[in-house]
Amino acid sequence: MIATRPARSLRGDRGAGTVLAVAIVAALVCLTAMLVPLYSVLAKKQAMAGAADAAALAAADVRVGLEPGEPCAVAALVAAANGGGLTSCSVDGLVVTVVVTATVAGFAVGVAATAGPPDIGGHTGVE
Repeated sequence: MIATRPARSLRGDRGAGTVLAVAIVAALVCLTAMLVPLYSVLAKKQAMAGAADAAALAAADVRVGLEPGEPCAVAALVAAANGGGLTSCSVDGLVVTVVVTATVAGFAVGVAATAGPPDIGGHTGVE
């Protein structure tokens, strides 16, 4: 005679897949909630890098006489036009260094840029 086992009941496992799916979705939502501010700060930093570069180049153009005005005032205008604020501006001969900042998601993002004539043979153009 062959003994047969009674069919095993799976009622205790019902809904386990649903709980697992809800846990996975909740983990993805939490991960997204943490990463979105981080990526927005990184994107803003790249935008401020462009603003700082543009402000430094504009100020350097003024300093060498290609455009009229005062270098730091022009740098502030260019930084503001690109969504940032000029925090620092220093002029050393024909070389201009600026720092442009902005705030995103409660974080201050600052980027520095320097522009001026190329350094050829150790000479900066100012003797």
